[in-house]
Amino acid sequence: MNYAQQVLVDTQTVANNLGKSLKVVEVDYDPENAYRAGHLQGASLIWWKRDINDPITRDIISKSQFEDLLSRNGITPQSEVVLYGDFNNWFAAFVFWIFKYYGHENVKIMNGGRKKWEIENRSYTKDEPSIQKTNYVAQPPNEGLRAYLFDVRRALDKKDTVLVDVRSPKEFSGEITAPAEYPMEHAQRGGHIPNANNIPWASAVNDTDGTFKSVEDLKKIYEAKGVTPDKDVICYCRIGERSSHTWFVLKYLLGYPQVRNYDGSWTEWGNMIGNPIEK
Repeated sequence: MNYAQQVLVDTQTVANNLGKSLKVVEVDYDPENAYRAGHLQGASLIWWKRDINDPITRDIISKSQFEDLLSRNGITPQSEVVLYGDFNNWFAAFVFWIFKYYGHENVKIMNGGRKKWEIENRSYTKDEPSIQKTNYVAQPPNEGLRAYLFDVRRALDKKDTVLVDVRSPKEFSGEITAPAEYPMEHAQRGGHIPNANNIPWASAVNDTDGTFKSVEDLKKIYEAKGVTPDKDVICYCRIGERSSHTWFVLKYLLGYPQVRNYDGSWTEWGNMIGNPIEK
């Protein structure tokens, strides 16, 4: 498909290159029921909760932590990395955002993730790969990819900025503060940031195999809600991972020039004293 950037790899290409030039990394929400049960030959594991979040600072990992993570996964700055995972590549997209935030150029996502791989009855292994540790050196953070609380507050009064809330309709309306299947981080209040547009993250993928929808279909989804390339777009969810999936779609598949991920998201906004909300 004619996406803006070549950041997707099909399952056949990955299958043809296992054990060769590609560095394949699986990213899971639940590695015990995914990676441990079977993964692509030679794929290492990045565990979303353990490896990407700093539990002390309630933040993404620092530059030095990122360097250590990639070094342990045998990755160099020149590596061509292919990410894939469970939940329609939801968490693979979050790690893609982290990779880009710290300047790794050659990183892609396997279109369809585990879902498509399994539909095609492709083989898994339970063997842990033998990884030769590297000495990865990252680039300084690219803050142009990230929105903070003060950015969102300023955006409330800007007509050239559009907020995209990628959570479920019930979260958006304030009926619930977290999906029942992921009841971890909650906010004190339910609802959404004023004037935000609700476009659930999963609307960008095909239900049948987890692949991304066509450019034409994606444009219809976002442009219908006023999310157009001429706007400064800020995506958010509850803790920043689902919104990175939409960030990926808008920035890399549709080529929007200005898209940021607000990873503080609703757990920050909904808990802050003085922040306005809508239901």
